[in-house]
Amino acid sequence: MSLPQAETREESYFVAQLAAEAKRQDVAAPATIDSLIAKLTYLSDEETTLVREAHTYASQAHQGQHRRTGHDYITHPTAVAQILANMNMDHQSLMAALLHDVIEDSETSRAYLGEIFGSSVADIVDGVSKLSKIFASRDEAQAENFQKMAMAMAKDIRVIMVKMADRLHNMRTIGVMSDAQRKRIARETLDFYAPIANRLGVQMIKSELEELAFRALYPLRSDRIARAVTAARGNRKAMVDEVQTTIATALNREGIVADVIGRQKTIFSIYRKMKTQHKSFAEIMDVFGFRIIVDQPDACYRALGVVHGLYSPLAARFKDYIAIPKVNGYQSLHTSLMGPQGAPIEVQIRTKQQQAVAENGIAGHWLYRSNSEFESSQQRARQWVSDLMELQSRAGNPMEFIESLKIDLFPDEVYVFTPKGKILELPRGASPVDFAYCVHTDIGNSCMSCRIDGQLAPLSQQLQSGQKVEIITAPDSKPNPAWLNFAVTSKARSAIRNELKQQQGSQSIALGRKLLNRVLGAANTSINDLDFRRLRRVFSELGVRKLDELLESIGNGDVSAHLAAQKLLSADNPDYQAIAVEGAGPVTIAGGEGLVVSYGRCCGPLPGDPIVGHMTPGKGFVVHVETCNNLSEVRRRTPHEITPARSTSDVDDEFQTVLRVNVRRRKGIMAEVAAEITSCDAGVESINVEERNAEISTVNVGITVRNRDHLAKLMRRLRRITAVINVARRAN
Repeated sequence: MSLPQAETREESYFVAQLAAEAKRQDVAAPATIDSLIAKLTYLSDEETTLVREAHTYASQAHQGQHRRTGHDYITHPTAVAQILANMNMDHQSLMAALLHDVIEDSETSRAYLGEIFGSSVADIVDGVSKLSKIFASRDEAQAENFQKMAMAMAKDIRVIMVKMADRLHNMRTIGVMSDAQRKRIARETLDFYAPIANRLGVQMIKSELEELAFRALYPLRSDRIARAVTAARGNRKAMVDEVQTTIATALNREGIVADVIGRQKTIFSIYRKMKTQHKSFAEIMDVFGFRIIVDQPDACYRALGVVHGLYSPLAARFKDYIAIPKVNGYQSLHTSLMGPQGAPIEVQIRTKQQQAVAENGIAGHWLYRSNSEFESSQQRARQWVSDLMELQSRAGNPMEFIESLKIDLFPDEVYVFTPKGKILELPRGASPVDFAYCVHTDIGNSCMSCRIDGQLAPLSQQLQSGQKVEIITAPDSKPNPAWLNFAVTSKARSAIRNELKQQQGSQSIALGRKLLNRVLGAANTSINDLDFRRLRRVFSELGVRKLDELLESIGNGDVSAHLAAQKLLSADNPDYQAIAVEGAGPVTIAGGEGLVVSYGRCCGPLPGDPIVGHMTPGKGFVVHVETCNNLSEVRRRTPHEITPARSTSDVDDEFQTVLRVNVRRRKGIMAEVAAEITSCDAGVESINVEERNAEISTVNVGITVRNRDHLAKLMRRLRRITAVINVARRAN
């Protein structure tokens, strides 16, 4: 929907403001080599000298180049390096930041860079350079680019830190871009870069990226919320000061050394809450936030007791992220209280080191190199990157990978226990299947059922925090395609898809063998009688390299069994007459074909029905009742593609069909019909009622049954209902 003309004019004013701000010296060129070096007191003299040398080389490489802001290009890599210096990143990261554009924008090669500054710096620069065009295109190209980033991150996690700082400074100067570029880059930042920063625990970068992207996408909305926040701040100040003083005094009385800070909500977080929670600005701003920073972890819990003594805690609004850290390493106590005059208060309590982790994430490894909390944070980040690589190896195509990544970037956690008491973190909405794959891929692949808190439960049930989950496995159990309807973790979905592809491959080969042997049987031969060493030319014509590939293509419906047989038999005899397949025997459906055999919904064939089938690309062998009207076009055009089939007597599965039940209209008849179907151990898939007249209705009931005998038993039971006039299977 386009904006009204007046609003469009007003927005253009803020766009012009963005452009003017991007050109300001303190935004476009906030650092010089001297101001950068002044921040590097945490580095040795030798390391600082190397950073200065990298700056000198970058200045020469970018000589004569300018940014759209009008500033010399070297101001950009210097600003990127300063962002990393503010997080106390190591000297190689700073050198890579200064050099990150030289491979693209000059004649410098990666090899030459490695000779001068070392292979580690060259690898980081090369990794960032490969990412420079990330998200420049859409869909599969975008996904492929992101796979490249995952590979670069896996090699050295510092690659993504340099890329994050690069994106941050570009976002600060985004106002000089065209409208289309500004909105595209801002959307990419919100969709991927900010969530990745959050996933790696770098909250400082994540928050600023969100604010800048929101302002670039919606300058008018951003300005209006900012003005409203400024106006509300005066009314809130007295309340914030009162609560802050009360908490600080109580903590001091208990001998707890702490800083109490009134937290300010960001513009983007206010907008997001208004949008997702459907709340007004006043409702969002009525919540007062405070952060308590203490020295030691045990002081966090003592401080929690103090604030709970001051104000009444709200039930079910306490979270202990210290005992159970978030997946990105974040640790803090969160509690919600009823403050003065009934105003809601949100309090976060953490140590100084936990505060540094919350702000810097994996960068804390370089900030506190000897601290175990930061080592744990980086280990979690590396584990996530390792998981990304596993997802990439399993993904069938780049779009599957990007889908899995999006799921992984937006978690809302639940915490569940294994039978041995280990805590596992899963995203909200996760099922026992997700739990099984989180434990181990083999456990997920062989999952049969589960117990939740000791009780048998369906695999589709959503898990809640605090539950104990036990997975029951069986050696012959395999993933079900239906699992993809409720599995939410990227690891589970990727593993299920991978296993289903393998299942489908073996099932397609088996079905293709049946179909090809049936056609060859009409010529009194079989696959075993052919000498495939002499048939490589035929394989090439059919687009395959070996027999299994040919059989799989036939089983998937991509190659006609009749065509394949004709080519194979005529390879040595070009005058070979066409095969008369009408006399060939039927294909046997045993029930184990799984993913490559489906049943037509039009006629609902059941075991015991006279059936035929035909191959459909992408669906495999589709089975129909022999008299199905939907086959008439296939019979007319390609009669040889209609394959007689039969079901074995021991097929163990459920099949869908539709009953047409004419009933006398009376209260409760629908419930009576449904109850009778259920009592006969059949399933009700759908009920559709057609009113024929004031006294009679026709009920079309979609049901699931095991075979024709089961259906006959059900139909007899339905006919016993006094209001039922007659029952029959619906003909398509």
